Amino acid sequence: MLTESTLIDAGGSAAGAGALLSILRDGRPRTRAELAQLTGWARSTLSLRLDALMHQRLVAPTDDAIHSGGRPATTFTFNQSARLVLAADLGVTHARLAVTDLATIPLAERTAEMPIDRGPEPVLTWLIETFRQLLGECGRSLADVCGIGVGLPGPVEHGTGTPVNPPIMPGWDRFAVPQWLSARLGAPVLVDNDVNIMALGEYWAVRSQVQHMIFVKVGTGVGCGIISEGRIHRGAQGAAGDIGHIRVPSFEEVVCRCGNIGCLEAVAGGGALAARLREAGEDASVSRDVVDLVRAGNVRAVQAVRQAGREIGMVLAWVVNFFNPSLIVVGGDIAEAGEHLLAGVREVIYSRSLPLATQHLGILTSELGDRAGVTGAAVMVIEHVLAPDVVDQAVTA
Repeated sequence: MLTESTLIDAGGSAAGAGALLSILRDGRPRTRAELAQLTGWARSTLSLRLDALMHQRLVAPTDDAIHSGGRPATTFTFNQSARLVLAADLGVTHARLAVTDLATIPLAERTAEMPIDRGPEPVLTWLIETFRQLLGECGRSLADVCGIGVGLPGPVEHGTGTPVNPPIMPGWDRFAVPQWLSARLGAPVLVDNDVNIMALGEYWAVRSQVQHMIFVKVGTGVGCGIISEGRIHRGAQGAAGDIGHIRVPSFEEVVCRCGNIGCLEAVAGGGALAARLREAGEDASVSRDVVDLVRAGNVRAVQAVRQAGREIGMVLAWVVNFFNPSLIVVGGDIAEAGEHLLAGVREVIYSRSLPLATQHLGILTSELGDRAGVTGAAVMVIEHVLAPDVVDQAVTA
């Protein structure tokens, strides 16, 4: 998003309207005179671009006018209800879907048990049907939708939005999720790893003052999203942050679903904790059962979660020394077990990382909780469709 000091000269055409919209997206109403001063454009150029945005309903005049002795001056502001976004956070065992406006405000939302291993077409067919129901609840239609954002619990090739060799998603490898959904919903589709969208949602909503942040999801598996200089760092193909498959020393006998041995996910993920507690005679099938046991004061579950925190902290200590974040945010199902997980994470990170790297390091639980994913999926779409060049293409088409 552009700052107020950004000056754009697009030669007097409607192209350049995207830069104007970026200024107005902060929600503050402004007059034509204020906008002309901020952009440095001639009044005629400003009017052309402002009219183009109003034609798209992305900008609207406000009810409040500014009085300065003469005729009241009309103010203009970003119309966040002009379009809708469909956002989906698909986990290993459950999903959260939402319809939001262009400010990520949820208008309708749904959570449901939906195992990802049912395969792409059954899961995505359910997703489409649920989105249609949610739109009906809002009194809106697919014609109002500007884009769809989807998070998947596995590696996603960023350039194509395609899952690649996801170890816990049978049938999804190389499935063309964006094309399959777009053909049926009639809107652009963006797909990313679920941890990346959680990191993006947490950063955008409550942590935007932090430039270097790690978001760690501890659910059925373990993953990590990286915010670097205020942007998601995905790496060359989109595989950055996959700490769940880093090998943990002393666990050579533990086989991971990816085929390797000693992976962090197979040692400290919620699925692994549930299996370990089940073997000990506890009633635990999935990661949420582990949390329920901890909340009930089950000693075995508390000890298991704290030890999982230590194993995760061991891997994160390497990440802290390498990346030097100012904040680590822990989310996912197991993070809802309270301070037990964080205590283990903090114990190892502060003892094994460099003093300079931990001098001002914060380690906190997610403020958005299980809504981080759908928020991030919406942000991913909004930042794409409202990017200045995309807006320019829309208004000049």
